[in-house]
Amino acid sequence: MTDSNGTAKATPGTTPRPSDVPKPGAPKPGAAQAHPKPHAIKAPPGEHPHPVVVPTSSDPSVWGRVDEDGTAWVKTADGDRIVGSWQAGDAAEGLAHFGRRFDDLATEVALLEARLAAGADARKTKAAAITIAESLPTAAVIGDIDSLSRRLAAIAEHSEEAAAHAKEEKEKARHEHTERKEALCAEAEKIATESTQWKAAGDRLREILDEWKSIRGVDRKVDDALWKRYSKAREAFNRRRGAHFAELDRERSAAKTRKEELCVRAEELSGSTDWVGTAGVFRDLLAEWKAAGRAPREADEALWRRFKSAQDVFFAARNAAVNERDAEFEHNATAKEELLRAYEHIDPATGLDAARNALRELQDKWDALGKVPRERIQELEGKLRAIEKRVRDAVDAQWRRTDPEAMARAAQFRERVAQYEEQAAKATAAGNKRDAEKAMEQAKQWREWAEAAEGAVSNL
Repeated sequence: MTDSNGTAKATPGTTPRPSDVPKPGAPKPGAAQAHPKPHAIKAPPGEHPHPVVVPTSSDPSVWGRVDEDGTAWVKTADGDRIVGSWQAGDAAEGLAHFGRRFDDLATEVALLEARLAAGADARKTKAAAITIAESLPTAAVIGDIDSLSRRLAAIAEHSEEAAAHAKEEKEKARHEHTERKEALCAEAEKIATESTQWKAAGDRLREILDEWKSIRGVDRKVDDALWKRYSKAREAFNRRRGAHFAELDRERSAAKTRKEELCVRAEELSGSTDWVGTAGVFRDLLAEWKAAGRAPREADEALWRRFKSAQDVFFAARNAAVNERDAEFEHNATAKEELLRAYEHIDPATGLDAARNALRELQDKWDALGKVPRERIQELEGKLRAIEKRVRDAVDAQWRRTDPEAMARAAQFRERVAQYEEQAAKATAAGNKRDAEKAMEQAKQWREWAEAAEGAVSNL
């Protein structure tokens, strides 16, 4: 049946569907669309991310017909059934129209199958399959209704299994996500109690928070408890970090005060000319500076420049004085070399008194010249000591030659020789040969000592 505009109407007992009425701009029923190409339908948001491929449309002429009077029939296992009446064109156009309506229905079934395979809400999928299955006996479509019915029955049959599997997967995911959040909590708690790498630890806590927000599906009560743990750990870390930096500020303030005091002391010492003592004090001040710790950065740098400036003033003056002293010492060394050359002629053999007088002159002039470079001391002093030794040896030799004690010892030795010789003569006269030999041996020993003492005096 058709209305005044030629639009197809369903026969009594059928329920018109929105697809029965052509949309504005849509092709006319029966236009070359009997065999559309396969196309993809995307699953609803939040379900299976992959497209569902819809098979090529079936040939409606295999599954039904449209009579010349416009009556449309579909073949089923229970026999042919009237699905509607076509009055908007010829029979071929009507057959294509009811075939497209079947393809639309088949697409809905394919989408339900895809949703079920993707783990969508099995309960809703089953309800939708039952609804479509209940509409099949009166559906105004031409196609393999029995096959569609079997597919819908399979969807309903497997929905419970799919629901159980989906529940299992959901529980598994919930367990994994819970474990991940527990691990993040444990890491945050460890950071809160142990870490002293403040920047890196703070960055990691922020990363944990970002990851936390991306983890879904945890039981609400468990999630709240885990969130409290994480929040408590983060607050504990922030308190500990705040306390650390507060203490650091106090330490830096104390360091600033101490370094200011050291700067004042250094400035007081910068004009000192006690080179050795003050250099030691500056070393002690530098050790105190290092032990004082760091002041706030800008203040620390300014105080160091101030301290170093005072130190540089002292050491620059010391270096200048040392350079001046070194030049003086070099001059003294040259003068002493010339002095040694001037007195190298001293010879005690030509006159001991003259040699001694010349040596005293040399020594007086030597002392008046002052110090020489350290590396020249041994060389120059060695040459002076050689001249002094030459004169001293000559003086000692003369003294030994005129030493009355040495001569007296020689005379004493001769007296002992005479005494033992006299004892030997008496023993011989008395016939005491043994005593005589013993006395002669002693006389001989004392004679050797006397000769040695006399020889020492005569050789000088």
